[in-house]
Amino acid sequence: MTDEVLDEELRDCFQELSNVAVGRAADLLARLLNNFVIMPIPVVNLLERSELSMALSSVQDAQSVSAVCQGFTGSKIAGEALLIFNDASFTDMAELTHFKGEITEQIELELLMDIANILIGACLKGLAEQIDVSFSQGQPYLLGQHINIDELLNKNGASWKRLLTIELPYRLEGRAVNCDLLLLFTEDSLNVLRDKVSYLLE
Repeated sequence: MTDEVLDEELRDCFQELSNVAVGRAADLLARLLNNFVIMPIPVVNLLERSELSMALSSVQDAQSVSAVCQGFTGSKIAGEALLIFNDASFTDMAELTHFKGEITEQIELELLMDIANILIGACLKGLAEQIDVSFSQGQPYLLGQHINIDELLNKNGASWKRLLTIELPYRLEGRAVNCDLLLLFTEDSLNVLRDKVSYLLE
């Protein structure tokens, strides 16, 4: 599948599926934080691993980021969800979750894990239900704290060469909270995904 391209019809379909999933996640987050969440427009691409950093539009200019990674599998589909958080967001995040006190690295990690659980869980569930699969999720783990994007992606040492990426940039209205949720599907998953969505295209 080295010459694989993502045709427009398939891209549109993935975008539509992601839109539904994104709405659920944004709704959950908005209710948790009592703050309006600006709905991201999903960006669907087939990328070489080396092109990943270019895909991260909302946190690309961030001096330092923190990230959580969580693997998922189901029905011969495998991938990783990557939540990348602009470090400038933590002060506002602490305020929104009514945290009082010093924001230590441990507190930042807890905030990061909480947001990751909500966004990753809701997005994967929303996608899975639409294509009639059931994903089992691995334990989320910290990929890095206060590092730059390139360093971060180098740490994520998965061996896949090409990935179907769905990028979901979340922002909170009136707040300096920016995070990118990136769903990365292995190249091997593409055929299965293609079959799953083909009936939606009929």
